[in-house]
Amino acid sequence: MENEQKSILIVEDDELLLKILHDEFAKSNMKVILAHNGEEGLEAALSQHPSIILIDILMPKMDGITMLQKIREDVDGKNIPAIILTNVNDTETVIKALETGAYDFLVKSDWDPKDLVKRVKEKIGIN
Repeated sequence: MENEQKSILIVEDDELLLKILHDEFAKSNMKVILAHNGEEGLEAALSQHPSIILIDILMPKMDGITMLQKIREDVDGKNIPAIILTNVNDTETVIKALETGAYDFLVKSDWDPKDLVKRVKEKIGIN
């Protein structure tokens, strides 16, 4: 359905960044689902089937890579686009994230929230 509202799951333990991202995506008419750690993110991804997931790596309870691995084990979670948004940018972590099924790896300090919204919308086909 073309008119179906797209949803984004944002998994981030930094409350200020979570609020900023929530507000930016909500302004673009997307349903925003929030999770404060990897366990909450995994549960939300598997129960709510978002259109796309934005995942931090370093989080309490379950890191973002482990969370993404578990999502990929689920039939419905296999094909949900995922973007890693983190401050961790060593080569090994980038490779692991991409091998786990993230389609993009972004360093937080390099992205403005408005540009991030634009990139996400392009990925999931929102004009």
